[in-house]
Amino acid sequence: MLRRIPFRHACLVLALVLAGCAGDNERELQSGAEQLYGRAHASMESGNYRNAITYYEALEARYPFSNQAKQAQLDLIYVYYKNGERESAIDAATTFERENPTHPRVDYALYMRGLATFEGQASWFHRMLRTDLSRRPPVRARESFSAFAQLLQRFPKSIYAADARQRMVFLRNRLAEHENHVARYYLERGAWLAALNRADGVLRTYDGAPAVAESLRIMIEAYRALGMTDLADSTREVLAASFPTAAVAQAKAEDEPWYRFW
Repeated sequence: MLRRIPFRHACLVLALVLAGCAGDNERELQSGAEQLYGRAHASMESGNYRNAITYYEALEARYPFSNQAKQAQLDLIYVYYKNGERESAIDAATTFERENPTHPRVDYALYMRGLATFEGQASWFHRMLRTDLSRRPPVRARESFSAFAQLLQRFPKSIYAADARQRMVFLRNRLAEHENHVARYYLERGAWLAALNRADGVLRTYDGAPAVAESLRIMIEAYRALGMTDLADSTREVLAASFPTAAVAQAKAEDEPWYRFW
């Protein structure tokens, strides 16, 4: 019959095994630049982003001036992003842009910075809860828009340009909607001039965005409240020419009586 191993002996064996594993990991992290990069890249390709981050960070720390470290900086942006560490991805992309302004892959760093800040602007979760994103301060939206705009300006033929342009269309309307939300806030409180200036700013900054229809309606209401009927009429004509459906809704709203029966 096999004798049972005493508990304390089992603990000792387990401790030795764990120590051996830790030693193996430590030896792996002490490898040369090429070996470290190989392990990091293999981990990234297999989807083990946590391990990839560990190897890439060790490579950067031990061999900061190697060719592999330069590629590791770019790969780190991606694995941070895929691992849900978006702030780290943004920091890594910003650092790469600053330290390598003429590098041929700066367009990638700009794109990933825009992508990391783009996250959270819209998702299935927001749609399910019918969240009104226009009420939220669009700080990240502005940062994302700025990164994509720099990408298109500096690298118009980049392979990332088409996707960046599409995301900018969404962000542009997101920013315009927030400005309309603020303008409507002023309008509801009788701050006609403030509402008018905010809505007019949308026209000048985000001309062509779908949210411009709401901006024009806000301007019509503000002009009417200020007694500027000529300007209200001319704005109404612009609304009808550019957004016929919104113009019909505006006409119905103006025809509604100021009183209501309950």
